[in-house]
Amino acid sequence: MNKERFKKIISRLGLGLLAVLLLSILRFPATAEVPKHYTELELPPPPEIELPEYEQYELDNGMVVYLLEDHDLPLVNGTALIRTGSRWEPEEQVGLAELTGTVMRSGGTQSHPADQLNLMLEQRAASIESSIETTSGSVNFDTLTEDLDTVFNLFAEVIRKPAFAADQLELAKNQQRGAIARRNDNPSDIASREFDKLIYGEDSPYARTVEYVTLDNISREDVINFYQNYVRPESIILGIVGDFEPAKMKAAIAEAFENWQVTSTPPQLEVPPATQKHDKGVFLVDRPELTQSTVSIGHLDGTLNDPDYPTLSVLNGTMNSFGGRLFNEVRSRQGLAYSVYSVWNPNYDYPGTFTAGGQTQSETTVPFVQSILTEIERLRTTPISQEELTRAKESILNSFVFNFETPSQTLARLMRYKYFGYPEDFIFQYQEGVKTTTVEDIQRVAQQHLHPDKMVTLVVGSNRAIEPPLSSLGTEVKTVDISIPQSPTS
Repeated sequence: MNKERFKKIISRLGLGLLAVLLLSILRFPATAEVPKHYTELELPPPPEIELPEYEQYELDNGMVVYLLEDHDLPLVNGTALIRTGSRWEPEEQVGLAELTGTVMRSGGTQSHPADQLNLMLEQRAASIESSIETTSGSVNFDTLTEDLDTVFNLFAEVIRKPAFAADQLELAKNQQRGAIARRNDNPSDIASREFDKLIYGEDSPYARTVEYVTLDNISREDVINFYQNYVRPESIILGIVGDFEPAKMKAAIAEAFENWQVTSTPPQLEVPPATQKHDKGVFLVDRPELTQSTVSIGHLDGTLNDPDYPTLSVLNGTMNSFGGRLFNEVRSRQGLAYSVYSVWNPNYDYPGTFTAGGQTQSETTVPFVQSILTEIERLRTTPISQEELTRAKESILNSFVFNFETPSQTLARLMRYKYFGYPEDFIFQYQEGVKTTTVEDIQRVAQQHLHPDKMVTLVVGSNRAIEPPLSSLGTEVKTVDISIPQSPTS
């Protein structure tokens, strides 16, 4: 409190009244309430998820549009979800889809070169980003409402008229080359990448990696052809959410996209299959400089639309995070891990994986692996307690609502369901499946979906420092080569 304000308070109250107040404070000191134990807390149930009102329609050229108003802040954001993905790029040109997605934006448009586009967005504190990943592509924008007209037109240009500037393509390729050179720097990155290769196979579109030679095989013409083949109005779901006037927004969408016609034959979008390459086995990436091991254990299993998916989520909840079996047993009681986890990671339209693992000291690597496998087997053979079931279900249901905190989060999920052909009420089907899961359901899915005979174990660590050796796990240890192939032109 500053001096002038203090003087005013004294003059208003008078010294006598102020003295009374000070004496009252001194005579009756504040007492802190004793905090309750967490088991005594009474928490309200999580709020029900309610889908906001939105409008969906389709342009004559096949583009699907979602509009969702949100006038809380003077902001608008949008996403064009594009039916494409790196899984459809040629095997000898791995990296083509990612480069296309990057340079759609970084290369500027036919009307606005990259530097001009960047400046226009920076002046308005707006952004436009583009990318292509394994199963989809996207272009996104964020802007203040007052700049919506300008930014939306630039967004439409990035989608419809990218320039693919040669210098920006070369810059993107050089950035990819730098990423290749650094890809063995982080043990966790190595484990994630190589585990996918062991599960799906190194040539699978779900596990293959960009190499110098595949970058050398990609020309600007290849990028343009990939773009023209896949970026088409009938392959796009456009979602706009924020502070806009619906009639004006519809008019802007019509002006930007309604006359867009592509006459070439659409691509064949058959989903590449996924099968597990290695059934069981222990694999080692030998890094002599490491003093700890990064471990991944798991196998192929599951899509989101599997009827057992909600129950599998609860099963994983009994194993993972604070209070889960892996944390309590492997980390806390046995002291075998810096970190330990399990994750059921299904995909929308091809099988995902179940993975358990973590980080441990080199000398505790084998006991760490054995302990995780023991906990997995215990789930298959011994019913969980009612307390474990309740904790896992409450944790999932309480955290699930945070996926729908904002209208943009909700719209993104609805668009994703539309993209992969899921029902709009899939959200509520999943919630209901979690709520109705029983102890008997957990053991049933554990026996049906956890397969010890298919568990692949990958260790990234120092073979010399791992003692007892990995061979004591009772199977041949195969070494994984992570050396980086050099380009023939280098």
